[in-house]
Amino acid sequence: MAFHDGIMEFRSPAHTAASANVPGPNSALLDQAFTRAAGAPLVTGNGVRLLKDATENYPVWLAAIRGAQHKIYFENYIFREDDIGAEFAAALKSKARDGLRVRVIYDWLGGLGKTSRRFWRALREAGVEVRCFNPLRSSSPFDWVHRDHRKTLAVDGCVGYISGLCVDQLWAGRPERGIEPWRDTGIEVRGPALCDIEHAFAHVWGVIGTALPDGELASRDSIAPAGDVAVRIVANAPGATGLFRLDQLIAAAARRTLWLTDAYFAGVPPYVQALRAAALDGVDVRLLVPGASDIPILRPLSQYGYRPLLEAGIRVFEWKGTMLHAKTAVSDCCWARVGSSNLNIASWVGNYELDAVIEDARVAAALEAMYLADLDRSTEIVLRPRRRRGEVHFEGSITGGARQGREQPGLSGAGGSASRAAAGALRLGRTVGAALTEQRVLEPAEARSLALVGTALLGVAVAASFWPLLIALPLSVVLVWIAIALLARAYSLRRTRRARGQPKMRMVRRL
Repeated sequence: MAFHDGIMEFRSPAHTAASANVPGPNSALLDQAFTRAAGAPLVTGNGVRLLKDATENYPVWLAAIRGAQHKIYFENYIFREDDIGAEFAAALKSKARDGLRVRVIYDWLGGLGKTSRRFWRALREAGVEVRCFNPLRSSSPFDWVHRDHRKTLAVDGCVGYISGLCVDQLWAGRPERGIEPWRDTGIEVRGPALCDIEHAFAHVWGVIGTALPDGELASRDSIAPAGDVAVRIVANAPGATGLFRLDQLIAAAARRTLWLTDAYFAGVPPYVQALRAAALDGVDVRLLVPGASDIPILRPLSQYGYRPLLEAGIRVFEWKGTMLHAKTAVSDCCWARVGSSNLNIASWVGNYELDAVIEDARVAAALEAMYLADLDRSTEIVLRPRRRRGEVHFEGSITGGARQGREQPGLSGAGGSASRAAAGALRLGRTVGAALTEQRVLEPAEARSLALVGTALLGVAVAASFWPLLIALPLSVVLVWIAIALLARAYSLRRTRRARGQPKMRMVRRL
């Protein structure tokens, strides 16, 4: 382990046996299971640095961009037009004017209301190739749920960065106004695994438009080893569920510890059951989540899921700072994950995400130390019985007082949390579906969710009785939109069939 400007780095192949990974009795079988579940091979020979918050991430990102010699691939969910965005834009434009291949992907929903067309036009005029992921289209009314939630940078086939940080002043904070930076974690990767980072970028680039030219991407063989750290680059895509399967396997394989940090936790029943099973089997399972969110109204949706975890012995902590946005996991001091994926259905199923999964005892130990430092600024949530009717309530236990749930400056109206809204809605939908179909046993904690949905539906029914147009008009607009989109899609497919000369399918009755 080495330190550069206070940043933990893991590169040197000269380590004692005690510091190296100690494979378990079924390590080969686990490696095969992890590779197949994630759809990502374990790549050795890499150098890794853990980067904490914007104070450590932004400077090395900018240094890599300014030192680029050939190409820059930059993919980020939010690229806000503020002081931080202007600094990154200036660096990108400067390299494009020097003749480098500079390619940028941003997400339409992530940038909605945060970045003007003028901002992107200035980048394009400077020679930067900019593509917008999945803008709203009338022909696909529900396609907007799929987002490019990645936060990654790759430069020259030499260095890459994966994190949860967007390009936004919120991550840097505003000390002059008393606004703390957002808490987030990133990773720097050097070595053959950078090939997988570049190919992940190229896949999304090709989904949006013309694919990258042949020969532009690096191959693993062309990148020299930069250390002795083994890394998987898990490039999740809509419907792929690779990281979801891997997260479940890690929960099942954990023997001593499984410590999770997540900004928008809304675990689906299979994953919650995996965590509960690990905790009931004696694994030290911990979950660190924000105490104050950038969408305050959605915070109770996460709290509804605390009780099943707490009852199984899982320890839940709420961060007391401005906003906890990190997405990390560390298990048994030998396995770690850092990236953009949240523990909810939107990240697991609906989004393009990118995570670095590291199998190295030194990186895991450093991430554990970072986790314990974060717990010093957190409040533990416990179940404590009430005197009446044997009910229970949440209470803080670390600070000795009530939970620190007050809103912090700089949170209201912030972007980057559409996935949490979708995850909360899906959680309510699953609860209501279970209540109606009786396909699973409902937990007592879900009573409040059912009451919330029942009250909302009753309110809609009352509104429809007294003001029918209030319900009918929006519903008609949505139905017309869907109908036109379906008809347009059918017409397009029919024209494609005719252009290809394919015969119309006919039903023939045999006598």
